[in-house]
Amino acid sequence: MSTRWLAVDELRVGLGCMRLSTDADRDEARALATIVAAAQAGVTVFDTARAYGLGPDELGHNERLLARALREAGVASSARVLTKGGMTRPGGAWVPDGRAKSIRADCEASLAALDGPPIDLYLLHAPDARTPWRTSVRALARLLDEGLVRRVGVCNVNRGQLDEALALAPLTAIQVALSLYDDRALRSGVLERCEEAGLTLIAHSPLGGPRRARRRPAAVAPEVALAWVLDLSPHVVAIPGARRPETARSAAHAATIRLDDAERAALPRRRSAHAASPAGEAGDVVLVMGIPGAGKTVVAEDLATVGYERLNRDERGGTLRDLAEALDKALSTGDRRVVLDNTYLTRAARSHVIETAGQHGLATRCIWLDTPLAQAQVNLVERMLERLGHLPPPDELKRLSRVEQGVMAPTSQMRTVRELEEPSVDEGFVDVERVRFERRRRTDRNGFGVFVAAAALDEPGWQAAIAQADPTAPHLVFDWRPEGRPDDLGDAVARLASVVTGPIEVAVCPHGGGAPVCWCRPPLPGLPLAFARSHGIDPALSTLVGTSAAHRTLAASLGAHLTPL
Repeated sequence: MSTRWLAVDELRVGLGCMRLSTDADRDEARALATIVAAAQAGVTVFDTARAYGLGPDELGHNERLLARALREAGVASSARVLTKGGMTRPGGAWVPDGRAKSIRADCEASLAALDGPPIDLYLLHAPDARTPWRTSVRALARLLDEGLVRRVGVCNVNRGQLDEALALAPLTAIQVALSLYDDRALRSGVLERCEEAGLTLIAHSPLGGPRRARRRPAAVAPEVALAWVLDLSPHVVAIPGARRPETARSAAHAATIRLDDAERAALPRRRSAHAASPAGEAGDVVLVMGIPGAGKTVVAEDLATVGYERLNRDERGGTLRDLAEALDKALSTGDRRVVLDNTYLTRAARSHVIETAGQHGLATRCIWLDTPLAQAQVNLVERMLERLGHLPPPDELKRLSRVEQGVMAPTSQMRTVRELEEPSVDEGFVDVERVRFERRRRTDRNGFGVFVAAAALDEPGWQAAIAQADPTAPHLVFDWRPEGRPDDLGDAVARLASVVTGPIEVAVCPHGGGAPVCWCRPPLPGLPLAFARSHGIDPALSTLVGTSAAHRTLAASLGAHLTPL
């Protein structure tokens, strides 16, 4: 099958229909007229989704609306209907569901809602962090194999996810944000990969979305902004949203605009990875990256001791773009050796550093701290304890995360793991050094303790397990009990006190289930780390007595000796 999607004589501007169903002030008559006007202006691509509606009770609303309008316009059989599945709307929210059965059910429901117009292109709405990506993509491929849809593609993916999907399914197109205000698809290499693979890149929000569009400079008319997107590559199709017939006609006209050299010069140029050049005596820029808590500060401080100027967002505040501007200023004033230590999870984020260094004739090398999440969690909690002196409860954690760099909820740190794109020399780095995590031995704490899961004291043989550790050491009895209190563990403490002579403390995580909102629910390391800090204990010299997989995970992350029951 040819990978080309649109015929050479088709407009590369489609109609994004989402807001015709999701806006609170939607008007059905106006929506129908808008779709008909687009079709009459030569638009053949119409973007919809099963999830487009005001909430879970309106699944399929936009598809039914679109099908009715296409029939009225007389193009129901010839229009290229692009719809999407794998998204749920609980309480009006947008939650990806990439399970194979959900994708199949959504596709069948979309066919029923359209009731006639075929699905020319079926897209997976977004990756689902709870479902393996390969499972979702293979489910998408089966829809094609069974003839339910003509073509398939994926939405809202990074370069790595796109490459994995290409290996699993015969994709025709992808859909990502791309506009004058959002060039991540360029900086990340996604558009470049589409060109290499012969894919169509469908640019959603090509005017920047409703909020950004309102701030567009008056000198850049909407039609010119659309023409800029189309001018990036013949592989790009733009799907601006329109709510009125005149807006739809204007969008169609943008496909006929050809920018001249003066107009191109006045607009941002297409950006891509810079060719790497060898680092030499002239200096270099070092980008230290990894998830929060990976240990970037230690590496950057080591480089600072040998003459590198350090630029760090925790100290300066602002955004990663601001840091790129600070880098430009530092290099302009004579600095030739600079280190930046921040998360830099995506190719797009890293591209600003590579680009800036290249403009000053310097190569950029990457040091990637490939730290396991559990070890990064320990580092992050230790940092919070050092800074705050205590383990922040959920309300304080939520408040501080908005104003303090490096303070975040567990779910925020976990999200960075999902967002991380492994660095590669094809981004423009002269070298990528992958550093495996090794925890340095503490020199400030030589004590040892015993962490005892409360459940272990209910198991047969607990006395023998406790006896394997020093009875004079400080002991922590810990538990997860939603709505519970330390006093609830009085019986467990009494049993432990009958066989040990060292001090005993109690710690309880009282927070509920679901996604963790605190750092104290095992296997998160907050409770034992707070105890260790207050007693001068090195967790790696300590013992953990536990009963569950969570306790085993906790012991491994602390480096503690595990005594299982």
